[in-house]
Amino acid sequence: MQKKSPILTERMNKSRKLREKGVDLYPCGADVDMSISEALERFGGLGEEELKKEDHAYALAGRIVSRRDFGKASFMHLQDRSGRLQSYIRKDKVGQENFEVFKLMDIGDFIQVKGPFFRTRTGELTILAEDLKLLSKSLRPLPEKWHGLTDVETRYRQRYLDLIVNEEVKDVFIRRARITQAIRDFFTEKDFIEVETPMMQPIPGGATARPFKTYHNALAMPLYLRVAPELYLKRLVVGGLERVFEINRNFRNEGISIKHNPEFTMIEFYMAYATYEDLIALTEELFSRLVSLFHGKASIPYQGKEIDFTRPWRKISLKDALVEIGGIEEKAFRDREAAAEAARAHEIDISSKDSHGKLITKLFDVLVEPQLINPTFVVGYPTDVSPLSRRNDQDPELTDRFELFIGGWEIANGFTELNDPVDQRKRFEHQVALRETGDEEAQFMDEDYVTALEYGMPPTAGEGIGIDRVIMLFTDAPSIRDVILFPLMKTRQD
Repeated sequence: MQKKSPILTERMNKSRKLREKGVDLYPCGADVDMSISEALERFGGLGEEELKKEDHAYALAGRIVSRRDFGKASFMHLQDRSGRLQSYIRKDKVGQENFEVFKLMDIGDFIQVKGPFFRTRTGELTILAEDLKLLSKSLRPLPEKWHGLTDVETRYRQRYLDLIVNEEVKDVFIRRARITQAIRDFFTEKDFIEVETPMMQPIPGGATARPFKTYHNALAMPLYLRVAPELYLKRLVVGGLERVFEINRNFRNEGISIKHNPEFTMIEFYMAYATYEDLIALTEELFSRLVSLFHGKASIPYQGKEIDFTRPWRKISLKDALVEIGGIEEKAFRDREAAAEAARAHEIDISSKDSHGKLITKLFDVLVEPQLINPTFVVGYPTDVSPLSRRNDQDPELTDRFELFIGGWEIANGFTELNDPVDQRKRFEHQVALRETGDEEAQFMDEDYVTALEYGMPPTAGEGIGIDRVIMLFTDAPSIRDVILFPLMKTRQD
């Protein structure tokens, strides 16, 4: 049996003493007149004489985050969702019984304080407690701000403590919510309809990725967590919902890194009667709005670099990017073995089963992607790595597809959609053949999706944008785990 820490034992003893005094350690609800930020806004600009004229007791609630005891009086700071405020507790004001209860309270406890506002000698706005009530007893001590919660793994595992102790972490997730809402508002204004598609799917599709597999007992059938909502969203376009978007959770059974988490958030949107070039313009407009809303200028700092979002953004073909930026000879695009030699020369892990297009994209990922700091659209991806994209009219070996890179990372992927059911079936069959050779990321045959295309899908363009990576950019976060409240962590064995 694990031995209790002395602090936990001490707090359990305090809890027992409070119960003996008839104190409910976890009462239901609290009557609160205002939040701390509302109190600061309402009374923060008033002088001492003006505060005296108020002559009214207000009820506030929050967590005790600091306290200084002076015998028959104490100063403490309360913190709620909106801010922090000082409170002054005096024995002659709250009474003997309440003061004894207060002495049994700890940093971390939630309490309600009621009283008027005044200013201390140093001018700090303070609420003078005339009554107080315990709202929730904390049995474990909070970590010290500067010393107790600096270990990164602990911060991710116990995000609740991270949020309490590190105010800047809370700000990241508040900003995340606001940025996500701004994205939602943007598409709603553009006449897109927000929809929901299945997260459990009988056939995973819409992305080249290894899926998570589960099983439905009642239906006696295997299911997969979705790797992307794409094929369902395009079914809706077939059905007449010509502009749709979904802010979704996707699941990919892949490695964990500073830019990958197996569970992540994207927005995917589809727009009938449009091409990938229309999406490029729309994406520039979206990001320009976000930069203006949340930074107030055309550039943002990210990890020591200044990223310039001034429009229009750079657009370059995959081929030109590899030649001009990656230093690869053009023959690598004409000959698979030349591409393989280039990959081996740069010590890039490749397989004999890798297609020519896959070798090209592996070279790009290593040699070019990290260098694309300012927003850059890379266009002209090979058909064999773009199974859902429309072929280019001038060069059928390439597709009308782009990927957007900012800060050295892929942020978005978009293309003119393949709406030819015959071609789509052939592409799926090729993917199935790849799976049979051991490629676990290759896509499945989706007969129902092909059937949907056979009913006719209008010319359409679609795009996916990684929300987590967008938040990283806008909060200057070095790791995707810094912008996901509960990133996946390996279970501790101790």
